[in-house]
Amino acid sequence: MPSFTKIAITAAVLSLMSMAPAQAAEHVIKMLNKSGNKQMQFEPAFTMAAPGDTIKFVSTDKGHSVESIPDMWPEGAKPVKGAISQDVTMTVDKEGVYGVKCTPHYLMGMVALIEVGKPTNLDKAKAFKAPGAAGKRFTELFAEVK
Repeated sequence: MPSFTKIAITAAVLSLMSMAPAQAAEHVIKMLNKSGNKQMQFEPAFTMAAPGDTIKFVSTDKGHSVESIPDMWPEGAKPVKGAISQDVTMTVDKEGVYGVKCTPHYLMGMVALIEVGKPTNLDKAKAFKAPGAAGKRFTELFAEVK
């Protein structure tokens, strides 16, 4: 085979490899009784992800759950609701911010915010008034949105 043909084939293969789709990432969020000096926390409480990524909520400490907050959820995104002490995995396929809560510890501020791509529903999510310490925690988390 002439040298030129080998070079052309190698270039074509490398070109095709560079067009391969990026692998979706998995982000792990722990459900904890304590993180640092804070009680009842998701860790991390703020996560940046890309459309198609997977978010895995791990029940590291028992007694926690994860549930979507409808007013802080991108339109058309599948809601999530896990049982107490159950790991939950979800795929984020819509751009926007996703607000979640631990149902038993919501008033104590056990919430998390996930930013996926462009925060298309940010104004709607910020307009939602979360009760108790959750509202204060969301204010802190919104400061991290890009």
